[in-house]
Amino acid sequence: MAGKERKADKLQFQTTSRSGKEFRTWFRGEHTNVLPHNRHFFKPGAIEKYVLKGWQPDQPAIGVDTQVTAFGSCFAANISNWLSKRNYNVLNKADDAGRAYVVACGEGMVNSFVILQQFEWAWEGKVFDQDLWHGYDTESYGYDPEVQAQTKKMFDETDVFILTFGLSEIWYDEPTGNVFWRTIPKDAYDPERHKFRVSTVDENKDNMRKIYNLIRKNRPDAKIIFTLSPIPLQATFRDNSCMTSNAVSKGVLRVAIDELYRELRDEGVLHYWPSYELITDAFSQPYKDDRRHPKDEVLDFIMMLFERTWCVDSTLDEAEQLRGFVIAGSAAGLFPGVLQRICEAKKPFRLEKVLGREQLLEDPQTDKSLRTILTLLVEHWKAEGAAEEAAEASA
Repeated sequence: MAGKERKADKLQFQTTSRSGKEFRTWFRGEHTNVLPHNRHFFKPGAIEKYVLKGWQPDQPAIGVDTQVTAFGSCFAANISNWLSKRNYNVLNKADDAGRAYVVACGEGMVNSFVILQQFEWAWEGKVFDQDLWHGYDTESYGYDPEVQAQTKKMFDETDVFILTFGLSEIWYDEPTGNVFWRTIPKDAYDPERHKFRVSTVDENKDNMRKIYNLIRKNRPDAKIIFTLSPIPLQATFRDNSCMTSNAVSKGVLRVAIDELYRELRDEGVLHYWPSYELITDAFSQPYKDDRRHPKDEVLDFIMMLFERTWCVDSTLDEAEQLRGFVIAGSAAGLFPGVLQRICEAKKPFRLEKVLGREQLLEDPQTDKSLRTILTLLVEHWKAEGAAEEAAEASA
């Protein structure tokens, strides 16, 4: 009896597998995508399968002549810098971009309200009742018609808009309801009218829909890519911890994007790029010591994925993507750190030496999966070396 009582006290967990009874008896839905184990990530195509699936365009849409404008949260600057460095045509990185606020403070426009304001101002001529826009040094940015004209010209020429939303906490002017770029400078703060709150899913979804409609009206052939910044709040103005506030801030925006995407996806114009999920879920230790900014190696890999997914005639091949993945995984703590140095130097003989070790990772199945991807990388590098030698011999 005592033995039966002890057995009954234990928590019973149901495990599922393709060979189990529950797989045959429970309806699994038309689309069933499972959460991967770490070892599943150590295979070619894993990121595409477990993160990008459902979010990739039918065909890449960004060529070297495609006009791209990217702004919003500071993560948008990573996209702009990467594409510009790779010789794609990023309008907000152009020399003639001038004083447009989406250039000067583009990475500081972190909520959907202020991003919408730029489109309404540029295309609709809307101005607001007070100074809402302040630069990084608290200077006031007014409604200069020349800046407006520059912004309108940029938007008018854009073929692909990449808009990154960062947070849902906002400061606003209570009498008018207008929202500020960020908090208010100390010398302008009025506690009777300047208020703080967390915006709602419906508010952000409505802002995003208005942005979408304005782009469709003025640039009907343009593509629109929404992305959620993985960079967390540096501080919250709520009376609870920053970490928990950040979860809410990101959650509000992610739900708003997803709801709008599901409503508009059949039009084939709005797309989502999962920057947030790639940083926060695909890598175990993706951030620098400040716990806010992703490591450069992880960012570079995500930019590789973006280029190969979206850019026509990308010169990045599978071998370079695999190399980038191992470097990012090593920087994020998924793989032994020595792999980062080897991959950065592209030394196949050193990688083979590492593969000769008895154990690379603690879990045997995960260790086996990592060895598979490293072996494939060695094969790529050897093939590249042989091709280079053949080319030199024939020259």
